[in-house]
Amino acid sequence: MALRSALINVMVAAAKKAAKGLVRDLGELENLQVSRKGPADYVSKADRRAEEILHAELRKARPAYGFLMEEAGAIDGTDTSNRWIIDPLDGTTNFLHGIPHFAISIGLERDSELFAGVIYSPVYDELYVAEKGGGAFLNGRRLRVSGRPKLDDALIATGIPFRGTPSHDLFLRQIGLVMGTCAGIRRYGSAALDLAYVAAGRYDGYWENGLFPWDVAAGIVLVREAGGFVSDLAGGRRMLAGGGILAANPVLHAPLAALLAQATPAGS
Repeated sequence: MALRSALINVMVAAAKKAAKGLVRDLGELENLQVSRKGPADYVSKADRRAEEILHAELRKARPAYGFLMEEAGAIDGTDTSNRWIIDPLDGTTNFLHGIPHFAISIGLERDSELFAGVIYSPVYDELYVAEKGGGAFLNGRRLRVSGRPKLDDALIATGIPFRGTPSHDLFLRQIGLVMGTCAGIRRYGSAALDLAYVAAGRYDGYWENGLFPWDVAAGIVLVREAGGFVSDLAGGRRMLAGGGILAANPVLHAPLAALLAQATPAGS
């Protein structure tokens, strides 16, 4: 991307400002205040502080836009066409264990369609950006999804459901099918980065059940702009409505969808 748009510049500036605090907090984990949202779902002071920075910076730049944020929820804007969808720390469990695989994710939804995305991995200093019709880029380098045509050569990413979530049995059936067909499976703990890695051609595909809009909004734009296909697990467009997600290169999306469909009992 020779010249980033004003919109992408706003998103990048907000992400990089919030990232400074996350990197600092990563080095001081023993002093970090942590609370539990669910059986294995944590939120830290770092999450909240990063989200406050993102909200303030994006609101200052685009004061009329609405927000959907992981911690603060929905905030309506006077501009009903545009809404930021934000995960201030995707990979919180990694972060709280000192594992440097996490990211800030900022998506923009325009007229109910995902329009732009920024994913920033501060420890790796990898900045993924995409805007509808403008392509996807990593640190200024154009991205394309992989060209592998066969599932038996494919490296596939996934997310393992946390304790207390209802999809364990479904996941075990899914991973059994994929494990017996594909070259390998990876689970690194950040949906945003999983999607970014599909866009970069590092993974050939990725699926996960039961995600939230802030987990996937930016990554969906990246994969699409890198030439990949994204759907829910039924082949539809309910990725932001809890339908799970499947992202892959154009050749592998359909066979991977068919494989995963075998894990869902008839009539479900």
